[in-house]
Amino acid sequence: MYVQRCAVCDDPAEPFGALVCSRCRTIPEPVGDHVCEKCGKPLDGEGRLVCSDCAGASHSFDRGAAVFRYRSVSGGMFRFKYQGRAEYAEWYGAKMAERLLNGRNEAMERLRNADFIIPVPISSAKLLVRGYNQAALLARRVSQITGIPVREDILGRGNDTKPMKYMSVPERRQNLKKALIVYGNDVKSKVTMLIDDIYTTGATMDACAGVLKDAGAREVHFLTLAIGADVPDAGPEAADEETYAQRRENPADDQDVRI
Repeated sequence: MYVQRCAVCDDPAEPFGALVCSRCRTIPEPVGDHVCEKCGKPLDGEGRLVCSDCAGASHSFDRGAAVFRYRSVSGGMFRFKYQGRAEYAEWYGAKMAERLLNGRNEAMERLRNADFIIPVPISSAKLLVRGYNQAALLARRVSQITGIPVREDILGRGNDTKPMKYMSVPERRQNLKKALIVYGNDVKSKVTMLIDDIYTTGATMDACAGVLKDAGAREVHFLTLAIGADVPDAGPEAADEETYAQRRENPADDQDVRI
């Protein structure tokens, strides 16, 4: 008999048939209402409109939003991404769709006007190892609930990028952009919404938005399951999402990470 694992604690979900244990529902922390107007990171303190990253950067994407603070869901996200827990996508994607449909700020209104959803791609080598693209699973679930079409045939990824541990933030973004491919002309004059599991400083989203706009997209927004904290002194080592996720889960791991 199939057992649904809780997307928070990984025990068999209780009560039977639930996607998340009733006791675990309040563990993931929503980003809240006071967020960066550009990327959607939660902000501490009143009066600020943008996070430290966005204050000092010119992003290629237009607006972004997220559902949870990363640290509150890091364990589940690690299992989802690296340990085969693809079934978590049902609950994760539903929470993303709920945020999209119920959000009342300007960013959410613009995301709801997207012509289609595009999952952030992974390389064929990573797909072979993992067995799935976690962003695509999330995108399908969001599409199923919201009715916004998902297009997995528009944005692709070539070979794995070079190790980026010692690259500056602009170098990382350019490195990522070279690996991305836009197929066809369907994005021309369209409003698109990228879907991924996590956002930190935006290297991946900027690279994806950059190639989509080069191909003629009118607007590129994004929605992620989780988002990193606003850390002014995070430095370049936090500049790609996968390095960030792996080191938060395994802080002793200092190896080069290819994304």
